[in-house]
Amino acid sequence: MSVVMRSSRTHLWLDGLGDWSWPGRAAEAVEALPPSWVPSFPPRLEPVSVGVPSAGSWQQPRSTARTLIAGTLLSALAALCAMLALHGPLALERLLGLRAVAPAESTAARSTARGPQPLPTLRASSHDAAGSSIDTASYGSAALAGQGSFIAYLPPGYATTTRRYPVLYLLHGNDQAAGAFLQIGLQGELDRLIARHQMPPVIAVMIQGGRGANNWRDHGARRYEAYVLEVQELVDRTLPTLPAREARAILGDSMGGYGAMNLALGHPERFSIVESWLGFFDGLSGELRAAQPILASEGLHAFVYGGAADEIADPSENARFAAALRAAGASAHSAVYPGAHTMETLQAHLPHMLAYVGRALRGEDSAVQQRRAPGQQPPSLRASSR
Repeated sequence: MSVVMRSSRTHLWLDGLGDWSWPGRAAEAVEALPPSWVPSFPPRLEPVSVGVPSAGSWQQPRSTARTLIAGTLLSALAALCAMLALHGPLALERLLGLRAVAPAESTAARSTARGPQPLPTLRASSHDAAGSSIDTASYGSAALAGQGSFIAYLPPGYATTTRRYPVLYLLHGNDQAAGAFLQIGLQGELDRLIARHQMPPVIAVMIQGGRGANNWRDHGARRYEAYVLEVQELVDRTLPTLPAREARAILGDSMGGYGAMNLALGHPERFSIVESWLGFFDGLSGELRAAQPILASEGLHAFVYGGAADEIADPSENARFAAALRAAGASAHSAVYPGAHTMETLQAHLPHMLAYVGRALRGEDSAVQQRRAPGQQPPSLRASSR
């Protein structure tokens, strides 16, 4: 495969939505080696840990100038809060010359108010010898105020069974197409893992995002975070899914790795598994703190990895962020493998990453087993046995 993603440090992945930092190799964080089943080929490159940071401490110190700016903004915010406390919301309206804006509604609330969103129609695209199929779907997206679309992998036996399936949601990188996951062999790897019983039969949904560095976040009229949630809700209404947190995983590469982690931490009640492939995590400390109660009580399976020669997403961030996730209550692993910010690196580790999802869906992660009573079956497996 010769497709190579852009690899320039001058690329602004956050595109004005936050700060991007380059801690550098000298500050490379380290962590304990993961369980023996975590693939070690190609060899892992990070050394053994000397400590575990608290949630949020993985980020690098900001400059003095930024600190002063932040202090000024906080002081202004404190003054505004005092004014609101004394004079109520009308004081803000008088100050801005505007009417107060109503709180933002969730995707589900908007759908309820306007009636159910029309369901997308899936169209068969291809089948393979193993019996799985690839379907495509498009629909009018309220979140994007335009066309939304996704590609669905349907497992072998899908058309002849009444069972319900866990779902993997996949978010692509900057200027990629959703079909990039098929180019690196997603369909064949899922077929093999399911046939070997290393993965329960699953549906995989590859969501098509927009062009440019939107990071799968809400930005202007294009509300990409809401778009992912919208697709998840439509998939649960359209396909025979297991509509439960324990049966949902969200994965992504590069910009999609950031988006997957942002969605998993911003909506921890929806996803129990998250993976970031050659991704980054800057600006997610607030989401991590807010998600900590759910992570501590319900758990979260996470695997993040970087490429040692990656010049776009600093690989030293992976171990730090995995340690912060563990401090918040998640079962998290990281790795730094040889390779650059390329499709070849993604392809080399696709079987490992999918195998990790399979173990998590089957409840074979030790951290989750400790939370579960002896003999208690994982919720996703109980439901999928119907």
